[in-house]
Amino acid sequence: MISAVAEMYGIHPQTLRLYEREGLLKPSRTEGNTRMYTDEDLERLEFILSLARDLRVNISGIAIILQMRERMEEMQRQIQDFVQYIQQEVLTRASAVGDSPREAIIPIRRPLVPPLNRKK
Repeated sequence: MISAVAEMYGIHPQTLRLYEREGLLKPSRTEGNTRMYTDEDLERLEFILSLARDLRVNISGIAIILQMRERMEEMQRQIQDFVQYIQQEVLTRASAVGDSPREAIIPIRRPLVPPLNRKK
């Protein structure tokens, strides 16, 4: 609840309401409209408070940093998905290769021009 979280972090409940209004925090609500903070919400709040208290970042800056952080996390997920796809594709193609080097993932071809015979 908002009062417990405010007390736990030594901030005023209005500060939590402000963070919610600005879209920095999004606590869930009960049927009675009471804010409920998850562990994830509390981790996010700790990060916000660290930016505000330790680095003196204002609310607009905090919003930008949080957006950039979310984008970076999404890009990291996309990169992980891409790497998994490539790994699976390599395994699939490697298992489908017969004895012919032309069927390899990277086909092995003989050079079109034979190497020059160099005299020593």
